[in-house]
Amino acid sequence: MNKELEHKFVTELEDNQNIVHKVCSLYTNDRDSHNDLFQEITIQLWRAYPKFRGEAKFSTWMYRVALNTAITLYRKSKRRVKTQDFDSVIYKIRTDEYDDTEERQLKLIYDAVKQLGDIDKALVFLYLEDKDYSEIAATLGITEVNARVKMNRIKNKLRTILNP
Repeated sequence: MNKELEHKFVTELEDNQNIVHKVCSLYTNDRDSHNDLFQEITIQLWRAYPKFRGEAKFSTWMYRVALNTAITLYRKSKRRVKTQDFDSVIYKIRTDEYDDTEERQLKLIYDAVKQLGDIDKALVFLYLEDKDYSEIAATLGITEVNARVKMNRIKNKLRTILNP
């Protein structure tokens, strides 16, 4: 790869690296696994970059490569990452006015989302990132109608998980 293309890739990656971090957070539960997945996604982005035609936004293409890499890596290995309990690694400073209701609700939602299948997790992630259904469909390689139907089913699944 020539230096100009390499520079363009590095710039795009730096500008959009939060996408990769978010995907890593969705599919891993500890720092080492997060770093390993981040590295693997970066390698796959680098390998695929010469084929990037610019037909979609770079960020959309990046979501697709990152999600596919995460899903493929963990499906192939069929391993579940050993994790620590969320509460054992987060440190909280409490004051008299501190209300952790929102934090507990977010933890419940994350725990519920982690029970979903890989594709469903990816769809929820993109939905929560405020992507419209056409962009979700393009990223996941499904139709827009399928994305909408899947999202409605996922919402019902999450309701069942959260309110048994």
